[in-house]
Amino acid sequence: MKLTTRSHYSVKALLDLSLQPGYGPTSVKEIALRQDIPAPYLEKLLIEMRRSGIVISIRGARGGYQLAHSPEQISLGKIFEAVGETIEPLSKHSPDTNIAEDWVTFSLWRRLHQKLKEALYNITLADLYYDARSRQAAQGEENNFIV
Repeated sequence: MKLTTRSHYSVKALLDLSLQPGYGPTSVKEIALRQDIPAPYLEKLLIEMRRSGIVISIRGARGGYQLAHSPEQISLGKIFEAVGETIEPLSKHSPDTNIAEDWVTFSLWRRLHQKLKEALYNITLADLYYDARSRQAAQGEENNFIV
């Protein structure tokens, strides 16, 4: 599995939203500026995440997007799923049943894929937030949060 620009920007945007006081709404423009993400592209990603129930949109002058759940309830797996990322490494491969090594390799990759999928659905935005903060503190960096 490769972390694409699509999934990377999605995680960055959601981490940015997790920093807002009370997880209040933030405009696409503000997130785009802080995280160096093209605003039109970010808007498309946020719309996809809204459709999946990860964020909600608030209209009005003080509107924008905000998390629909606490960071502890939003997993990487849900985020990737929301923006159409796949984690299926063997989707087009079928083992040759006449070759034992092919079947063993296929079985190994299938088991590794299952473990990866479990991990992605167990790692949350809160986990990433604390990992990033710990790294920043260890390096004596300020509390700005540009992922």
